[in-house]
Amino acid sequence: MSIQNKHLLNSASDLVVESLKGLCAVNPQLALDSTNKSWLPVTLAISVLTQNATTVVYLKSHDRSKVALMCGGGSGHEPAHAGFVGQGILTGAVCGNVFASPNASQVRRGIELIDNDKGTVIIVKNYTGDVLNFGLAKEQYAALHPNKADKIKFVVVGDDVSVGREQGKIVGRRGLAGTVLVYKIAGALANRGASLDEVSNVATWAASRVATIGVGLEHTHVPGTAPSDSHLKENEIEIGMGIHNESGHSRLSPIPKLSDLVPQLLDFLTSTSDPDRSYVPFKGKDNVVVMVNNLGGISELEMNGIVAEVRKQLDAREFTTSRILSGTFMTSLNMPGFSITLLLLPTQGEADAPSAEHILSLLDEKCEVPGWKWASGSAPLAVSKQVEAAKEASIAMNDMKPTAVPDPAAFVNSIKKAANALIKAEPEITRMDSIAGDGDCGLTLKAGAEGVLAKVDSGDITGENLAKSVISIAQVAEEAMGGTSGALYSIFFSALAQGLQADAPKDGKMTSQAWAKTLDSALAKLYTYTRARPPSRTLVDPLEAFIKAFSENNQNYSDAVAAAGKAAEATKDLAAKAGRSAYVEGDRLKEQQVADPGAWGVKTILENLA
Repeated sequence: MSIQNKHLLNSASDLVVESLKGLCAVNPQLALDSTNKSWLPVTLAISVLTQNATTVVYLKSHDRSKVALMCGGGSGHEPAHAGFVGQGILTGAVCGNVFASPNASQVRRGIELIDNDKGTVIIVKNYTGDVLNFGLAKEQYAALHPNKADKIKFVVVGDDVSVGREQGKIVGRRGLAGTVLVYKIAGALANRGASLDEVSNVATWAASRVATIGVGLEHTHVPGTAPSDSHLKENEIEIGMGIHNESGHSRLSPIPKLSDLVPQLLDFLTSTSDPDRSYVPFKGKDNVVVMVNNLGGISELEMNGIVAEVRKQLDAREFTTSRILSGTFMTSLNMPGFSITLLLLPTQGEADAPSAEHILSLLDEKCEVPGWKWASGSAPLAVSKQVEAAKEASIAMNDMKPTAVPDPAAFVNSIKKAANALIKAEPEITRMDSIAGDGDCGLTLKAGAEGVLAKVDSGDITGENLAKSVISIAQVAEEAMGGTSGALYSIFFSALAQGLQADAPKDGKMTSQAWAKTLDSALAKLYTYTRARPPSRTLVDPLEAFIKAFSENNQNYSDAVAAAGKAAEATKDLAAKAGRSAYVEGDRLKEQQVADPGAWGVKTILENLA
């Protein structure tokens, strides 16, 4: 897999500041500190002028009577950290360069900007640079303001279960997306007016109850650095990757299905038998909050599928899932991967712990923060109450006139041969469509062919009742194929079934002349719903060529197939007038001599029908 080395920016050196300016434009509550000078006074026996452009985002009108929350670290994890600054979560965030901690003077400036009467809690991910620089800033601030030394607290979050105790040794676990849950819980409590100790204690408690593991299809690329080669093979996935391109715990090949991958990830998160990795006191059948986090490059379509599988696997383990959060919370730039975080809620009467209801209320509390994703504020319903079993829709066919072919067995074999040919041609048609369209034509036709074969196996397609068989094919086109091509095929076959009943001889046995009339009427009905006309570089080119040749050449099937093949070949030299290919630059298609994939599909079908 290739890494995404391209970025949209003015310059890599200005990217962080420009991004924060954009954030402030989106959220008028925020201000970006433009100070670029910071002094340490001579009373510390130090006189240093630092020339660092500060990147502090803070709540302009923060309530000085409430505890302030500060976070920060390297950029590249958006919306963390600055995206969580706003009413209800964080008061300020200090942002360094991509994957690099801000320095202590920047952090100290941030503490000064959110100064208040009640105190400040600093929450950082467990990375050495963040802990040292934020810690240094805290100590410097306390030295400069001795009367406020006891009004600043420090909480470190390390939730990465892929790093065992032996591996982590002194440095401990890395901080990952679970940090965001700590922000939200502590921020909501501070917003309610809680004391400094209350906010600090609940943040510390939450940090001890979160576990996160990430998985990625590839490492990411940092803007402004040299283009990178792929770290992982095309068929590999890495478990336990860090959010700064650190290597993970292990690699799997081939890439497993989610149903195989997610259980492995949950084992990492909830293990109580591995003394090297059992950080959170899970007991089994626990009450949890789940966060499924997009590391930057996973589509929304896939994310929802991941959420469904995580929920399914937790249900199978008899966990109580009190909340599910899903979205982009803490990224690694554009990494194609995701992480799962579990927050273990307290049990009834658990000593020195807030109640589960209290924690959930803090998570549910509304906030005015662009980085926090919508959440339902309630536990998910049981699957049985949300997903109903599909009810088989019956098609009334009793009123259809019987039509037949001379050799029913040969008819069925012909259908099977055409379907198998389409399946075999899928890679080539997909290749064509990856150039001429959106790359799905081969798979769409393959799905239709597989659906037809299933109908043959179930006895819905036979030569005994031709019209019913054609209706079954139309149904497959509608349901299995979908999209534009599925609709076109379904319309054509539905019209063909109408013609078979209207034009069939009284004895129900189709003649060549009856076939010609039926095909003509089906094409006319298709043209009612599409403006495409030959030459248009679409599937109608070979379809019309076949039907016209069949009607005009004494119903000679071989000649008609040859005409269709010629029309399909001719699409290589045509500019597209309809379909997805119309959006592709015409000269490019001609230069590469790419036939229209839909037309090639029709050609393949006709050449394999007897």
